[in-house]
Formats: sequence, C-alpha cells, structure tokens
Amino acid sequence: MIQYVKGDATKPIGLGNKIIVHLCNDLGAWGKGFVIAISKRWKEPQKKYKEWFTTKDNFELGEVQFVRVEEDLWIANVIGQHKLKKDKDVNPPIRYSAVLDGLEKVAGFAIENEASVHMPRIGCGLAGGTWDKIEPILNSTLIAKSISVTVYDF
Repeated sequence: MIQYVKGDATKPIGLGNKIIVHLCNDLGAWGKGFVIAISKRWKEPQKKYKEWFTTKDNFELGEVQFVRVEEDLWIANVIGQHKLKKDKDVNPPIRYSAVLDGLEKVAGFAIENEASVHMPRIGCGLAGGTWDKIEPILNSTLIAKSISVTVYDF
C-alpha cells in the first residue's frame, strides 16, 4: 500500500536506503517543478542529468539514471516526459508507458539495494499527467514487489 504523507519529498522519512523518484523530460531541460527543490539540496543530480543528455548514452524515454547524493540516498532521474509543453493542447508531455518502464527499473534497483521509494505525485505537475493513471503504475511496478512507497504532498 502506498503511504501518503504531508511533507517534503527531498527529506524522505524512515530508516535505511532510500530512492527519491522524479520525472525528467527527454530534452535535457532542467529548471522547473520538483527539480528546483532537488537542486537546492544537491547539485549532482542536475549535473549528472545534463552529462547524460550530452552523451546521449541510453538517454531516452523509460530510462533511469541513479545518482547517489548521500550514503543511503539516491535520486532517480526517470525520463518519463516527451518535450515540455502540450502538443497543440492535445497531448500532455507525460508518457505513461515510459513512466512504467522507468519504475520497473527503479523497482529492480530498490530490491537490489534494499531501498524504499519516495516521491512527490510524479507526472502530475508540469508533465500534465493525472494521479488516477500514475497510482496504478506504482501499484504494478513497486507495491506488487513489496517495495515501500511514500508519496509526499507538500
């Protein structure tokens, strides 16, 4: 079961290893939304994301980059958003299939590192997604594998 709490997703609660998950776009752009909060706390996630974009090494929808920012904490840069703005107000940038693929990779990393997963309501801000579509993806990729998931509402 997903645990919902009021709080700051950049300050995950609990003991043990933790992964903070957020969505990135496929344009290499970093500077709005939750990434602002990440960058205020750690510089490495943005730096590594920009390097990843520059190299184009497996930089595509559904891929994930794990950046260790503390002894027991990683940031998961999940590419789950195509471009930045809605295409003629029809299609939001969110790509649910990419979110699913990315969270499958997060699940494997979480199991391997015995880590819990923490996030804001990913995909529901600038990406234009809806929680009624994201929550089932969390359930099928993480909860189904008995991974502890905490979602933060600021």
